[in-house]
Amino acid sequence: MLRHTTASFLRGFQNLKCVNSTLRISSSRAYSSTEIVELDLSQSSAALLRSDLNKVKRIVIKLGSAVITREDECGLALGRLGSIVEQVAELQNQGREMVIVTSGAVAFGKQKLRQEVVLSMSMRQNLSSIENGGAWIKSRPPSLEPRACAAAGQSGLMSLYDAMFLQYGVKTAQILLTKPDFQDESSRENLRETLSELLKLNIIPIVNANDAVAPPPEPDMDLAGVISVKDNDSLAARLASEMKAELLVIMSDVNGLYTAPPGMPDSRLLHTYSPERDQVIIAGKSRVGTGGMDSKVKAATYALARNCSVVICNGCEENAIVNIIKGKKVGTFFTKAQARGTPVELQAKNAREGGRCLQALTGVHRTAIVNRLADLLLERKSEILQANQQDVQQAFAAGMQQSEMARLYLSDQKLETLATGLRQIGKDSVDAVGRVVQRTRLADGMVLDKKTVPIGVLLVIFESRPDALPQVAALSICSGNGLLLKGGSEATHSNKILFSLVQEALEPYAPADTVALVSRREDIADLLHLNQYIDLIVPRGSEQLVSRIQELSQGIPVLGHSEGICHVYIDEDVDPEMALHIVKDSKCDYPAACNSMETLLIHKSHRNGTLFDKTCEMLRLQGVKIHAGPRLGQVLRFGPSLAASMRTEYGNLECAVEIVDDLDDAIAHINKYGSSHTDSIVTNNDENGAQFLKMVDSACVFRNASTRFADGYRFGLGAEVGVSTARIHARGPVGLEGLLTHKWVLSGSGQAASDFSSGKNSFVHERLPVYGEYEDSDSSSS
Repeated sequence: MLRHTTASFLRGFQNLKCVNSTLRISSSRAYSSTEIVELDLSQSSAALLRSDLNKVKRIVIKLGSAVITREDECGLALGRLGSIVEQVAELQNQGREMVIVTSGAVAFGKQKLRQEVVLSMSMRQNLSSIENGGAWIKSRPPSLEPRACAAAGQSGLMSLYDAMFLQYGVKTAQILLTKPDFQDESSRENLRETLSELLKLNIIPIVNANDAVAPPPEPDMDLAGVISVKDNDSLAARLASEMKAELLVIMSDVNGLYTAPPGMPDSRLLHTYSPERDQVIIAGKSRVGTGGMDSKVKAATYALARNCSVVICNGCEENAIVNIIKGKKVGTFFTKAQARGTPVELQAKNAREGGRCLQALTGVHRTAIVNRLADLLLERKSEILQANQQDVQQAFAAGMQQSEMARLYLSDQKLETLATGLRQIGKDSVDAVGRVVQRTRLADGMVLDKKTVPIGVLLVIFESRPDALPQVAALSICSGNGLLLKGGSEATHSNKILFSLVQEALEPYAPADTVALVSRREDIADLLHLNQYIDLIVPRGSEQLVSRIQELSQGIPVLGHSEGICHVYIDEDVDPEMALHIVKDSKCDYPAACNSMETLLIHKSHRNGTLFDKTCEMLRLQGVKIHAGPRLGQVLRFGPSLAASMRTEYGNLECAVEIVDDLDDAIAHINKYGSSHTDSIVTNNDENGAQFLKMVDSACVFRNASTRFADGYRFGLGAEVGVSTARIHARGPVGLEGLLTHKWVLSGSGQAASDFSSGKNSFVHERLPVYGEYEDSDSSSS
């Protein structure tokens, strides 16, 4: 963004007092030295993907009136314009060829001419205006002819662009066009030559419709298939076509195209649009200007048909142009490119329908699917390990950290354990769906059942853990839920073969697309808006991933934990060998796991004893780097570095060590700095053990056991879809039960509520025995 000094200087342009001044300001944005790889124009630029936009060279930026002008329409939005100029200059200095089609001359001139009108008013009018607090000017602004405003404002607007771009070492040139300039072939040829010469000289052409002489917009009279130049949208489209630009960016105060009018419940922004495939409802227009969304879509479609990709976006969004070139999902991207794979909205819809098919199956059939998947994991072991080896080698070459490599790596033992866990899930799931968990007689002839049913469709996002894919799939299948999976790109080959085995196991019983694998990271943004199809999101990965998903989710509940800051507390009365064994396993068995110990708390009585020294020596021999807590650091003259924070998830062979006064001090520390994941006490004191288990506010609380037991497989759940530190619904390792919800099923015999309010009938509310009743056929999607 331009600094305040720049904005203050530029305000002078509204009074046309600083046209010849020179600015000396360095850009706050570091220019990139990225080499622009020219696209093969033998392939249509209209068939680009967003990821290809970083390669485009010739770009037309259309700035709408709503972007250029202030909200009160009485001047230019200088801060916003300054940011856009900075972005365009950055791209120009990277070696791209930038062209701007701009509005704003009328708004600029209108402000100038209003000042002239005020200055030319008679003394009596001025005095009257002053006496009324300027009410005359505010209530009855002078009517100004737009052509006159354009003529008065054009020079000032251009001077403003000149001054702004000069701060980045970029020069500009002005080109004014009207509709007849495009109707004559020689005029078009002259235009092309002029623009080409300017671009060769590294000059940015600033193009505008010559509103001082242009006639009012008329109905299209051009030949069929040729857009009429009647506003800056159509002008930009024609210009992009004439110049063979690869990208046209149309900026206004609208975010893009929607599936329905914005504000309606089912309305959703389309990030990608193909005129031949997608349908939208076009409604509304921008705050100012002659063009509405209909004009922008027509212009975009015209340019797209002539091999130029288009993005319609909100020009008020920060860094919109640069983010578009980076391939980020800004606005609506018009392209002819065929989407890679099935669109995510269709994947979500298919998962919804597939989940209902699963729910209609018997528990025996759902178990058969999971047992078949377990068999396939062992039958195709060599293929799985070969694919995994490809991922491991690529990750090693890319410099992946050892802790992350451990999550990525698959082995014979991991696959054997995985298959065993899946069979356990299948065994426990036979009567999971449709089970009556509570039965109540409300009145004579009225029985109310509370039954288990699937949640619906799950979106599970996981990083670096390919073994999570079959685990999550098995839990979803056995609970009757549809499933969308997004694995980390570092496990692409492993995920691909594991996903194929899930589909193979499904096919005899349910549609293969009941479980879908989302291939692209950028698709997650679209999925987070599909609350009509997706019922629960489970992110498994880093704190940054979970926090980002929670922030971006549009009305879809998110189940997970943002951090795994787990503690082990060594109490005063303790078996030293047990303490050493538990601390070693908690930290060193699998340091990358979220249930690995990150902070060791030791009772102060051990500070000068052998247990403290043995513990630290054991950790050192295991390669663990120790960080001293604040209290421990005060008593150590030499030794480990101080911990930067007591709320750190290291995720590798590092941990913090701190001294506490007593049990209450340890509990207070854990509740303050922990993440409510897993915490353990090592003690021989039954009273202290009971107090710790009661007062530590975490999803998993252990006594005399390693924190590594916080796991769905070790809990006997077969596997887990994730670990939740939430306080509603599921908590801790989320297995099959955590993926079910309930519905109430009432069976009556003709009763009406008025029968009870009138006293004709009365409630008994008698709790009835259930006896583990199970009715699969009565289950329905929630």
